[in-house]
Amino acid sequence: MPLPPKTIALAGNPNAGKTSIFNEMTGSAQQVSNYPGVTVERKEGMMRCGCGRVRVIDLPGTYSLSAYSPEEVIARDVIINDQPDLVVNIIDASNLERNLYLTIQLMELRPEMILVLNMIDRAEKNGLAIDIEKMSKLLGVGVVTTIANRSEGIKKLVCQCDQAMNQTGHTPPALITYGHPIDEVIGRVQAVIESAIGNTGRYQSRWLAVKLIEGEDQVIRLVQTMAREHYGEINQAVNRAAKHIEDHFNDDVASIIAERRFGFAAGVVRECVTLRGQARQQATDQIDEIVCHKVFGPLILVAAVTALFFAVFKLSDEWRWIPWLSGMVSPTGLVEMFFGWLSGLIAPMAQSMPTLHSILDDAVIGGVGGVLGFVPLIFIMFFFIGILEDCGYVARVAFIMDRILRIFGLQGKSILPMIVAGGLGAGGCAVPAVMATRILRDEKDRLITMLVVPFMNCGAKLPVFAMLIAAFFPHARTRAMLGLWVLSWVVALICALILRKWVIKGEQTPFVMELPSYHIPMVKGVLRHSIERTWLYIKKAGTIILAVNLLVWAAMSFPKLPQEQAVNDLGQPLAAVELAEKELGYSFAGRIGHALEPLSEWAGFDWRTNIALASGFAAKELIVSAMGTVYSISEQGEGEPFNLSQHLAESPQWGPVRAFALMVFVMLYAPCLATVAVIRRESNSWKWPAFSVFWSTFLAFVLAVVIYQLGNIVIP
Repeated sequence: MPLPPKTIALAGNPNAGKTSIFNEMTGSAQQVSNYPGVTVERKEGMMRCGCGRVRVIDLPGTYSLSAYSPEEVIARDVIINDQPDLVVNIIDASNLERNLYLTIQLMELRPEMILVLNMIDRAEKNGLAIDIEKMSKLLGVGVVTTIANRSEGIKKLVCQCDQAMNQTGHTPPALITYGHPIDEVIGRVQAVIESAIGNTGRYQSRWLAVKLIEGEDQVIRLVQTMAREHYGEINQAVNRAAKHIEDHFNDDVASIIAERRFGFAAGVVRECVTLRGQARQQATDQIDEIVCHKVFGPLILVAAVTALFFAVFKLSDEWRWIPWLSGMVSPTGLVEMFFGWLSGLIAPMAQSMPTLHSILDDAVIGGVGGVLGFVPLIFIMFFFIGILEDCGYVARVAFIMDRILRIFGLQGKSILPMIVAGGLGAGGCAVPAVMATRILRDEKDRLITMLVVPFMNCGAKLPVFAMLIAAFFPHARTRAMLGLWVLSWVVALICALILRKWVIKGEQTPFVMELPSYHIPMVKGVLRHSIERTWLYIKKAGTIILAVNLLVWAAMSFPKLPQEQAVNDLGQPLAAVELAEKELGYSFAGRIGHALEPLSEWAGFDWRTNIALASGFAAKELIVSAMGTVYSISEQGEGEPFNLSQHLAESPQWGPVRAFALMVFVMLYAPCLATVAVIRRESNSWKWPAFSVFWSTFLAFVLAVVIYQLGNIVIP
């Protein structure tokens, strides 16, 4: 029986280049899942080296292992419980002292370890000279330098990993000391633990002693379970040790130990880092003087989002730059040609197998094909947003928006989930955004943020906007999308203020976040990330959307219209288009749409639009596919490829006002079912997801009514 592969765990701060190194080491042999019991993403990949196939785990990015967040607990538990053969700690070489705090906490766990100084080129540009050999001796670990975005140093890192895993015996890092007064009492507690418990298994007794003295709840519960009746003896020793340290230093013990860790990191930097002459001011600081300026910063943000929308629409649809048999076409045009060809391919089935033809042409090609037609737009949007994320600008958006957010009762870190949801322009998703609210320590801040992130323009809403903008605002696409982006923020901020003032009252917590250095995006990494996110969109269209669309098709096709109703007043058969519309109105979906029409007509929505909006409760992408199915069924007698945007633009019942009211409603009404489920799990209550559904739908309907009614007065 073959031995299981050896394991490497990658640990590091956010923005240290950990994921880039993970991608370089594993290539395409990756899989993404969640850690058991939590929603934190788990990335694993396989790597080949001298010792065979090696499993590589990309631990969640974290600044410490103090167990304040799920990410910190997971990173620590993987190292302790899974006991990887090697821990590779990746740090930003230009920010050594801050990054070394996590390194010291990893060293306390005493694993087999390698230190990677990534972005060494940036450190050198900042005038820093790092003595690698001296650092290796001080820390007792191997040290490798890399430049991940240029793939430099990766082979050397893999080689050193291979050597570390093949050596005989365990070579732990250097022992972390906290100064004689603290080390002395740690030793006493350690002796009591070893006496009371004996073999502590995978847990280092010294590490347990330090964590107990720091008062970490999770470790206290662990030791209670391990020691059982002897825990009282350990607890007395811990209390004596903590009191001794606090009396000696006149401060709380957790702060004292944290201060000693920072002191150890500062000492390593003093010993190993020298300045080459006068270290010049970093280019990052010079750029931030303009980008983060209180006046120019917001203007640059609006300009960046405007440029984003302009580039996305031009490249995906308006500019014809893809060579094809008949000349040059746009990426969107190429996809539409493909589905038009599919529709023509099955056209002969209309006479011999009308039901099967209707399923394939209306539900699959007309519905799912309508959603997949926006794949080029989605991919290009993800690509440009990935560039903004990779170069470091997204963190500046958080800094710029912090001043504004605090006026409306939101915590500064709320910007990060809102960006994940699509707040930077579009293309996000509310599901990971709700999960991302875990970075907020205060429960009230978390609740308010998770209730407003669904108002952002996620990638699921983008196809609806693109379809309606193409139909009614073809010459003002950038301005239309920019207007929707601004409106989503205005509504989200006003709702946050209302929630803070009258629903979820409480003081705001302070905001502190790191601004990483700017760097040139790694095109390969951005492309891989964009392809992964686009593929998830395609899979959703091919699975969930296809399944729901088939149900919608069935609801729109049954029950069948009685024969006596398929004739006009003169007893003659109805024309094909008129018959199709009457059959649709008689179906289950048509009856639901007609039942809602007396209310929805105030916002300009007819019974067909109601059918599409009802399906959008499951997933917003379904709105386009359902509308495509609804209107293609009524047009099935025309015998030409169906274009939804073109059909709506030519329809006398539709116009810019009605289209804009619909876009606003889609932007704001009830979160999709997946988001509702995540809000339920994160809030641990059905009250808040129910509130989110009813409140957002009510708000969306009121605004749609106002826009439609006032719009028809201003533009008769």
